[in-house]
Amino acid sequence: MNFSTKQYEEIPPPKVSCDVVEPAEVYEWLEQHKAAGEDAQKDFQLVDVRLNEWEGGTITTSINLPAQSFYQAREMVYMLSKQAGVKKVVFYCGSCGTRGPKCAGWFQEYLNSVGETEMKALILKGGFKGWKTTYNGQMVDVCDPDAWRYAWRSPSK
Repeated sequence: MNFSTKQYEEIPPPKVSCDVVEPAEVYEWLEQHKAAGEDAQKDFQLVDVRLNEWEGGTITTSINLPAQSFYQAREMVYMLSKQAGVKKVVFYCGSCGTRGPKCAGWFQEYLNSVGETEMKALILKGGFKGWKTTYNGQMVDVCDPDAWRYAWRSPSK
């Protein structure tokens, strides 16, 4: 379903807040999963809710579900996550100022509404910008440094 920005903005903000997870903790989960092998089951899922910005890179193993259409996809994300044994769904956007927390809240509200207590929504502290700054492209898929040429350069001295 293609959802307009206006329709997205009309969806009420979530009434719940979600815990924040540090990038170092997520990095450790990714390292453990990598060491266990590609076929190993993960108990976490990263969800990149950026619309176009993900084209410069996304944290490895992430799925991209833009915030503008996430609300309608909550049930599907839940069913797929449940079937895969996921316990933690970590949301992020550019800096986790608005879209990441909003989608995490909507997902947590959905989890609460179906009585799900084994899965929870989390927010990646600092979002992708924080990840890029901290890990300088490590554990990033589809990394296109040219996409960051201006967005990530150091300020002039």
